[in-house]
Amino acid sequence: MKSDFFKDVYDVVKLIPKGRVTSYGAIAKYLGIARSARVVGWAMNNSHLDMTIPAHRVVNRNGLLTGKHHFSKENSMINLLLNEGVTVIDNKVVDFDEIFWNPLKELEL
Repeated sequence: MKSDFFKDVYDVVKLIPKGRVTSYGAIAKYLGIARSARVVGWAMNNSHLDMTIPAHRVVNRNGLLTGKHHFSKENSMINLLLNEGVTVIDNKVVDFDEIFWNPLKELEL
């Protein structure tokens, strides 16, 4: 099920700069459905066929790589982040607060 909402999620994810990450909840808040981080997660689970969507830059609110099992290879998400300069230890983004990209602050509504 691909809806316009999924497209809206993907449009936001495509704007996340290399070397930065955001959370499912931050995207949901930006799109006006603050309590729907899970729906953003569903959209991200369906994004992996489109290589233009940097799904690896979306993590949970604590910086954990909860979506990594949706990538084709076990360490794909980690490797993509590492290649962009994001440090990951024990499936968690190091310095999460410093590299967090908040669409509410970074994008104009």
